[in-house]
Amino acid sequence: MGKTAFITGITGQDGSYLAELLIEKQYNVHGLVRRSSTFSTERIDHIYSDVHERGQLRLHYGDLTDGQALTNLVLEIEPDEIYNLGAQSHVRVSYDQPVYTLETVGVGALNVLEAARLLNRRKHVRVYQASSSEMFGEVLETPQRETTPFNPQSPYACGKVYAFHQTVNYRRGYDMYASNGILFNHESERRGETFVTRKITRAAGRIKAGLQSKLYLGNLDAKRDWGYAKDYVEGMWRILQHDEADDFVLATGRTESVRDFCRLVFEQLDLNYEDYVEIDPRYFRPAEVDLLLGDASKAKEKLGWTASTDLEELAQIMTQHDFDLAQREAHAKNFVPN
Repeated sequence: MGKTAFITGITGQDGSYLAELLIEKQYNVHGLVRRSSTFSTERIDHIYSDVHERGQLRLHYGDLTDGQALTNLVLEIEPDEIYNLGAQSHVRVSYDQPVYTLETVGVGALNVLEAARLLNRRKHVRVYQASSSEMFGEVLETPQRETTPFNPQSPYACGKVYAFHQTVNYRRGYDMYASNGILFNHESERRGETFVTRKITRAAGRIKAGLQSKLYLGNLDAKRDWGYAKDYVEGMWRILQHDEADDFVLATGRTESVRDFCRLVFEQLDLNYEDYVEIDPRYFRPAEVDLLLGDASKAKEKLGWTASTDLEELAQIMTQHDFDLAQREAHAKNFVPN
């Protein structure tokens, strides 16, 4: 068996793809899972069943806000690499739950860094912090790169800025290998259904299948740099393989509006989005981020990483998946047992 990795947020979109990638690379993977009364491991169940006998994947109950328990777990596992992906990651929800968001996003990252610092006394460990393009907020330059000043516009973004700077401080102050990956929007068929891209593909599939009549959205003119999550976890891994700890933007270098994404998705199903999409003011953010566009030149030069899936292909992957899901849903709804 090769290296050992510890992933917080392993049951999320990015965590599931990263676990797959690392297991393919013969890592021994440990994941942090929050305890709840219902199972939330559906994104990684297929991985667990495939590698259970080989013992390549182990899950541990815990919480990013419990620093002592997190430290105990890290010292027990002794990972070679830590990927901190866990957080309350929904920007709109962060306005409703600002304290909880800051605790998981900001203090949670600090707890991970402190656990790694203590482990570093007996074993060298590399730490990846999941930073976000939302930190750029109301952007001060376009495109946004590693040197672009942060101007956060939400509790979530503020927490990410705090975590970013703590990662840099631990790197410099404690001579640790701690790197930030500043990832622009990255989507997939595993994206949560409350996030706008998945909300669109899920609704379009259900509309086509006759299960839904309307889709309600907020700001259709917000522009984002959208890539495929499966490409981006490769970038995360490459960041921790780099000779020196550093910070990297991962992005496609292309920006499109929510309206454009709607058009792409509905056209895949021979529908006109304008017939089905309506604006609901409830989905507008209190402080909107209008334009995000990343410059990943540094990642290309130093890591050899580029986004390989364009927006049209991403829309096709997500739309086909959710149309198939809607068809199964419609079949189940109409099925009457004898």
